Amino acid sequence: MIADFEAGIGTLTRMPEGGVDVVLVVVEPTPKSLEVGRRAAGLVQERSLGRLIVVANRVRDDTDVETIRAAFPDAEVVAVPDDPRIVEADRAGVAPLDLAPGAPAVRALIELAGRLVPS
Repeated sequence: MIADFEAGIGTLTRMPEGGVDVVLVVVEPTPKSLEVGRRAAGLVQERSLGRLIVVANRVRDDTDVETIRAAFPDAEVVAVPDDPRIVEADRAGVAPLDLAPGAPAVRALIELAGRLVPS
């Protein structure tokens, strides 16, 4: 099961140890997002909540990706590019996979999904 929780760290403070297999911490390349993401990642590791994957969302270039990797040097990072096709799909009320299966962000999300499946 995949669950999307509210932004911030509140849910992580109430989550039981070992309660999930993987925790995705989604961050954007902004100082505030990185600050909250670092706190969330710290809780995941400190409380042994599950495997941590940092999702670098809406990255525009290699500098954005490197900024996020530098903020999470010990974490697995998956970059999802800023992609106008995602916004287009949202406005059309359809899944990005249905609208533009070859779009860069969709391909990145498919890669992420592959990392969630146990090997």
